[in-house]
Amino acid sequence: MGLNLTLKIVIGVVPAILVIGIICFVYFVYKRRARNELPQRRSSGRKEEYEVETEDLYSFPGGENCTIHDILDAPGEVVGKSSYGTLYKATMERLNSNVLLRFLRPTCTGRLKEINPVIQMLGFIRHPNLVPLQAFYAGPRGEKLFVHPFLSHGNLAQFIRDGNGESHKWAIIYKISLGIVKGLDHLHSGLQLPIIHGNLKSKNILLDEIHQPYISDFGLHLLLNSSAGQEVLDVSAAQGYKAPEVMKMKEVSKESDIYSLGVILLEIITGKESIDGNAPPSPDLYLPNSMRNAILEHRISDMFNPNILINRSNDQNPITEEHLLMFFQLAMACCSPSPALRPDIKQVLGKLEEIGN
Repeated sequence: MGLNLTLKIVIGVVPAILVIGIICFVYFVYKRRARNELPQRRSSGRKEEYEVETEDLYSFPGGENCTIHDILDAPGEVVGKSSYGTLYKATMERLNSNVLLRFLRPTCTGRLKEINPVIQMLGFIRHPNLVPLQAFYAGPRGEKLFVHPFLSHGNLAQFIRDGNGESHKWAIIYKISLGIVKGLDHLHSGLQLPIIHGNLKSKNILLDEIHQPYISDFGLHLLLNSSAGQEVLDVSAAQGYKAPEVMKMKEVSKESDIYSLGVILLEIITGKESIDGNAPPSPDLYLPNSMRNAILEHRISDMFNPNILINRSNDQNPITEEHLLMFFQLAMACCSPSPALRPDIKQVLGKLEEIGN
């Protein structure tokens, strides 16, 4: 009798224990899975929450042989920094090639599914005067890496500031100017959907060993969130490239790109910086404004670098002062305060080709 009672008690308790055990098991499995799905993050002195994304690699023409390991394992050095990302010169040892890696901070961009159409569009844009996107890596914590070819001869701003004899030769000045205009023409009118650059400046014009110019950073603002995009515009304004009518990054247009192009053309022809850092705060510290004053005061010598005329005897096609003034007038037209008065990119290209003939 006692034995039967004990068996009944055991038989009755066992199912309850099993049920409790199953519930505990499910609970701990769920907690472990939830914990594993939270990405590891480095301490930065503040709390940041990143949603997990899939790790993926997109390859485009020129980057077909690139792998995730090639990108992540490439030793590199920092060549540029901004509030939204970092530029690295990196060496892909397996492919024996140098590349430019652009890292965008997760907090400055949209999620991959939001920006994927823009990435696909940028990846297939090819033109002799545009820096191509060869590959794009999306990491599980929202990090994003762009792979571009590395151009070893720096940017246009450095070329102009160095003041070497090459920057005073008309043939080189014209080649660089024409290449920039052709690249911007392709963005504005050579694609199914036009692309506004949004951050055109001499630092974003890269040069190769034969002074061929390549426009970089085009379409970058389309990948950034509103706050990061506004920071880009603020920097552009501080450096003297922002069109006067643009208040927010979402307002950039073909006309505002033309204004920035005009500032670059003025830099090239005058040898001056886009903004005079030594001048007292005033509208005159911006290059287009100071050049308008030069026109009013008939200071012709300020409208172009005099060394261009001095060196013209070495050029196969010597430039005249008249052609230099035509170039200057074109640059100033691009910098018109009124967007409606600026030439479009086709008109700029046609006028530049006329000057070169």
